[in-house]
Amino acid sequence: MPNAYLKTIEQRLLWLSHWMIHNANHIRPKADGIKIGGHQASSASMVSIMTALYFSALRPEDRVAVKPHASPVFHAIQYLMGNQTREKMENFRGFGGVQSYPSRTKDTDDVDFSTGSVGLGVGITALASLIQDFITAKTWGADADLGRMVALVGDAEMDEGNVYEVLQEGWKNDLRNTWWIIDYNRQSLDGIVREGLFARIEKIFDAFGWDVVKVKYGELQRAAFEEPGGDKLRDWIDACPNAEYSALTYMGGEVWRKRLMDDLGDQGDVTALLDKRSDAELAELMENLGGNCVQTMANTFAAIDHDRPTCFLAYTIKGWGTPIAGHKDNHGGLMTKAQMAEWQKHMGVPDGQEWDLFAAVDDEAELKTFLSRVPFFAKGARRYSDEKLPVPKIDFATDRETSTQAAFGKILDELSKGDSAFAERIMTTSPDVTGTTGLGAFVNRRKLFARAAQKDAFIEHRIPSTAKWNFAPEGQHIELGIAEMNLFLLLGAAGLSHSLWGKRIIPIGTVYDPFVHRGLDALNYACYQDARFMIVGTPSGVTLAPEGGAHQSVGTPLTGMAQDGLASFEPAFADELVVIMEWAFSYMQREGEGDPDERTWLRDETGGSVYLRLTTKPLEQPGRRVDDNFRQGSIDGGYWLRQPGPNCEIVIAYQGAVASEAIEAAGQLTETHRDIGVLAVTSADRLSAGWTAAQRSRARGDRTATCHVEKLMLGLPNHCKVLTVLDGHPATLSWLGAVAGHQTIPLGVEHFGQTGTIGDLYRHYGINRDTIVEEARQALPTGLEIAQSMGAIT
Repeated sequence: MPNAYLKTIEQRLLWLSHWMIHNANHIRPKADGIKIGGHQASSASMVSIMTALYFSALRPEDRVAVKPHASPVFHAIQYLMGNQTREKMENFRGFGGVQSYPSRTKDTDDVDFSTGSVGLGVGITALASLIQDFITAKTWGADADLGRMVALVGDAEMDEGNVYEVLQEGWKNDLRNTWWIIDYNRQSLDGIVREGLFARIEKIFDAFGWDVVKVKYGELQRAAFEEPGGDKLRDWIDACPNAEYSALTYMGGEVWRKRLMDDLGDQGDVTALLDKRSDAELAELMENLGGNCVQTMANTFAAIDHDRPTCFLAYTIKGWGTPIAGHKDNHGGLMTKAQMAEWQKHMGVPDGQEWDLFAAVDDEAELKTFLSRVPFFAKGARRYSDEKLPVPKIDFATDRETSTQAAFGKILDELSKGDSAFAERIMTTSPDVTGTTGLGAFVNRRKLFARAAQKDAFIEHRIPSTAKWNFAPEGQHIELGIAEMNLFLLLGAAGLSHSLWGKRIIPIGTVYDPFVHRGLDALNYACYQDARFMIVGTPSGVTLAPEGGAHQSVGTPLTGMAQDGLASFEPAFADELVVIMEWAFSYMQREGEGDPDERTWLRDETGGSVYLRLTTKPLEQPGRRVDDNFRQGSIDGGYWLRQPGPNCEIVIAYQGAVASEAIEAAGQLTETHRDIGVLAVTSADRLSAGWTAAQRSRARGDRTATCHVEKLMLGLPNHCKVLTVLDGHPATLSWLGAVAGHQTIPLGVEHFGQTGTIGDLYRHYGINRDTIVEEARQALPTGLEIAQSMGAIT
């Protein structure tokens, strides 16, 4: 690979990335009067690495998670290759412009993995490699091209705990085809990386089977080390503290010379080595660390001829090649207008040609020819797709007492018995709670995934066990350790399989519902990328009574409502779950436009991921129900279990496991009050989302916009009260009364639980039958209220 072209590209990317940031902060009109930002220094330290990677090492099948703070360099690469517009570059960090951090859903250029929350982009590459192995081991995925999953890592990102969780999981699953390239500039937002830290980190990588490649010296430094006295210079560089090296870099060649002469200048060979270089040349030499030498990086990448996981420790200068190089405040710092003007002259970019792709390039035609042949970009955009998988009809008897968790396991078991294309694309996963979250039957039938078959010793020795743990390449379950961040990163990678490899997977993950929050950052990250998966939180709520507060979830229903890209459901009955899962498997595969459905005002054609909050509490089932109101209502978020009449005095609206308490309470109330409504809410998330969307649409002039919950509440008299109840935070349903202006009495759980029986805890938190009855009777409207609501009294 010609060095001249790589060096020219490197300088072009250095300029374009920095000019984009400068334009946003110092030239473009400011609407808010605050700094736009953009991380010039963090971009500069990555330029040589990314040039060597994208223009020398990568192939079209490789995928890259870009260091968040190197986003400007990524966009500059795409701009240079014609995949990004000048308009969006000029609007960097502006509305509709290129994003602050690479985004699959917000950017128009070819982003493989979104990054932003540090550490997550690093981890997903390893788990994506595992998904790649899962796909290529199957007959339906054997033709997929194997690529390297590459993470560009800021050294400060190595403080993130999820990185080490991924290392352990990778070792357990024989990780391969993964590169992590660490930008070791030794500076973070608030300071300098501790001395000796990476010697310890290197041991961690080694312990988990990674190759570690140190890239410390650039070509200029290696050549200098061969001169007389060069060995002494190298020893001095190796012994220099990180903070000292950064400070000397910022002060420049004259100070470098004085310091080196003070420390080494009494030795004639070192003095001669220094004297033969000008101040500028000396500064260039000392800044020529391996990660800032594009040819060194290209050669290093080219030397890897195996698929073992590899960590490249690339020494760099933060702010390399710019006036702010090395300064400890440069993470969020920006070049001033005066500094930029002087630097522009240094870079040889004429005034007025700042956005020109080939400004300051002598051999433009030859460079264009070279760019047209770069392997990584040779096949064009790498966003793939796959056909939607027809969802089999789920035939499951729901006429006996059961829990939604048990029903979920039975549904998957029924699917696993079939030979449909859909069933063979299911991938289940769980963080060490496979058997206790309902996946056991599916896994026994469909096996666990491993690249090489592994026998179950218990089966071999004929020891009875409910778990038949056969590992094989055809296996469809990936067993994880107890790390919920890994669960959601794996679901995120699997949920992008149709786009990354052109092979659709139906990922289903299970986790104890309280521990959804342990992986919340990774869940949000997966949804932000528009990954498609089903997450089943079970068991949930204080209904998990004997386990106590640490194993009981209170806020997860609100999480389900608040998380974008995730449709949240909490069915009470098995037949509801059947209907919801049939719909969900289709919803997970949709990629339509964002036009709202006029029935619900939800944008269901866009598709998304699905969250099911399930329970181990057995409920008597209502028998086979096939009417359209029930089926469609279960999907849309709610239906009338007991239809209210024109004189309805109170509605009991419930969600989830407390269904039996609500239904029994309504039955008791009907002994004295005939007109009681019972609203079965299967998804507060979808009811609320439709309501707010319809209100926005009406505010914009569409007076016909009406959502599902408004239709449900239509006709309730003004004096009617709404009592809401669920095994979760009461705010989940407390908004229902606002839909049509009815007083609401919200019941739910607001505090950490404790151990006990379900009855104990339901009574303690006031979500049991007797409390519902008592609260309802106290809330029943008086004769005066009824008369006023009917207009008889003003």
